[in-house]
Amino acid sequence: MRKNIIIIIALLSSSLIWAQDRNQEEEIEEGSGGPQRKFTPQEKKEKPPVTDYKIITIKNDTTYVDTTLTLQKDYKFNYLRRDDFELLPIHNVGQTYNSLAKREERQRVLPLFGARARHFNFMEASDINYYHVPTPLTELYFRTTFEQGQQLDAFFTINTSPRLNLSIAYKGVRSLGKYQHALTSTGNFRSTLNYITKNKRYRVKSHFVAQDLLNEENGGLSEQGIEEYLNIGDFVGEEEEFKDRGTITVNFENAENILKGKRFYVDHQYAIIKKSDSASTGLSIGHIMDLTDKSFRFDQTTIAPNNLLGASFRSGAISDKVALEDFSNEVFLGFENKWLGELKVIGGSSNYNYGYNSVLRQVDESGNAIDITNRIKGDVYSVGGEYQNNYKGFELFGSLKTLVSGDFDGNYFNAGAGYNLKDKYEIQAKISSNSVAPNYNFLLNQSDYVNYNWQNDFSNVETQKIQIDLRAKKIARIEASFSSIDNYTYFAKNSDDAIVPLQAGEKIDLLKVKLTQGVKVWKLGLDNTVMYQSVEGGDQIYNVPEIITRNTLYYEDHWFKKNALFLQTGVTFKYFTYYTADAYDPVLSEFYVQNDQKIGGFPQVDIFFNAKIRQTRIFFKVENFGEAFKQNNEFSAPGYATRDAVIRFGLVWNFFL
Repeated sequence: MRKNIIIIIALLSSSLIWAQDRNQEEEIEEGSGGPQRKFTPQEKKEKPPVTDYKIITIKNDTTYVDTTLTLQKDYKFNYLRRDDFELLPIHNVGQTYNSLAKREERQRVLPLFGARARHFNFMEASDINYYHVPTPLTELYFRTTFEQGQQLDAFFTINTSPRLNLSIAYKGVRSLGKYQHALTSTGNFRSTLNYITKNKRYRVKSHFVAQDLLNEENGGLSEQGIEEYLNIGDFVGEEEEFKDRGTITVNFENAENILKGKRFYVDHQYAIIKKSDSASTGLSIGHIMDLTDKSFRFDQTTIAPNNLLGASFRSGAISDKVALEDFSNEVFLGFENKWLGELKVIGGSSNYNYGYNSVLRQVDESGNAIDITNRIKGDVYSVGGEYQNNYKGFELFGSLKTLVSGDFDGNYFNAGAGYNLKDKYEIQAKISSNSVAPNYNFLLNQSDYVNYNWQNDFSNVETQKIQIDLRAKKIARIEASFSSIDNYTYFAKNSDDAIVPLQAGEKIDLLKVKLTQGVKVWKLGLDNTVMYQSVEGGDQIYNVPEIITRNTLYYEDHWFKKNALFLQTGVTFKYFTYYTADAYDPVLSEFYVQNDQKIGGFPQVDIFFNAKIRQTRIFFKVENFGEAFKQNNEFSAPGYATRDAVIRFGLVWNFFL
């Protein structure tokens, strides 16, 4: 594997060096004194428009840098830097989120790495963008956190030539938190390369990312801590003492877990027949390589007290570590015609190696020895295709992939059509199907804690889905979907109070409808987002609130001479109905099903004051404003308190050099 990587890197490096040498040769002219470089006098150029600063996704969709201040920018101004409408944060920045709507993972044919509760801020290949800019571009993101820490995301990109772009970025967070032993320390480093040859036949996009996401774990509030938090039992009337959340008792103060990951990714293709104005047909070949290493580790200096996590094989420190190495390659042949559309035929392979260092031997109640293996590894091969076409306002698209060889079975298929009417109304319908094995930690897990060891042979999770998306610009957007899930896999406590992986024996049907609507009159606006969810067949397994709503009333206007400042201020109200929320387990860094405690039914109110001065957006927010006037007694997950009222400040600053 390593030899293959070295060869690929060498080939890419040599091709780029050759391309740069060619660029230099083209700038040299023969003169009477021998080779001379051609110079032109510097001229003062006009500032390039912001639309020239292009952002390119993994699917080659192109947008541009947006320096405006909108309400959607306020929704995305958070730790994840994306709209968190469907998420409920645990009390500290950088900790996990409880999902008000279950997270839908990307379609795939192989299991995912576990510790999904730690993956909200983990950047996958599809989260990385590429760039093309006329001048160097810098973006700085800053926001305050909770106690002794800050959040910063710094980004820089430059085109060293019109055809070669490089970028580098680092997102770092450190926050001590209000409660005991809840420190967060995370880092996301990423660098990208985007290159095209002068004749535009060869293109390459590549990135490298290195990530480490660490959280101290306290197991949530203890039974005494819950009484202290709620001011009940022996702690009635002691609100003032426990306003300092650091005095509230937690289950333990000696554990932490960390998710680490590195990825080297290359997507390059060569046009055998280049599509142009004079040629309606194009033919290309391409290759995508993804080398991903992930590891998850849980450490605890002593065994959890009061049998909270069960018995242990060790009398001292606990240390669980699992790793995954995944090396995937795809080759494709692409055909493009302005009448027939774009078609790709794809073949791929993946080498996976998941597991632990040693086999674990246990003895069951009958005295029989049971071996739990330490590895799931092997090779799989796949075939698939993609299709896309746009014709007279209609958009047709589809993709499929299936495994044809290996120890896993898996496939996915999706197809859809859309129509755009005068750029005012859009409709899109889509059907999809996915069959894939449950995540690796459902299949195999080892731990120093006795109850956290298992090896399973679960059936594939089968998901069928129908989606409809209706958009009327400046009016509303409606997104509706109906999903049917067989063999839904989840964690829950068994009769011995131990967390175990389970697979549902009944089909789960989920109806989800989301309405987004905004109204603006004069300088006042009202933005509404409402989601309805209905579950059949999995009421005690697939737990989500029936209604989630977010409503924002705001004022915005330009102030001062020459509109020097753009002001945006308002109040956001968020609410979700009472429901039995999933609980969090720190050993697995996973949420598990429980049906004893309900949360929700309370409003969350934020007051914000935002402003834009030139290319700088300033954000000032009072989070959970209502909690400043009464004792907070709400939870984000069983045993984990929601956030108190807090004032937070931040900014996003773009530099166009």
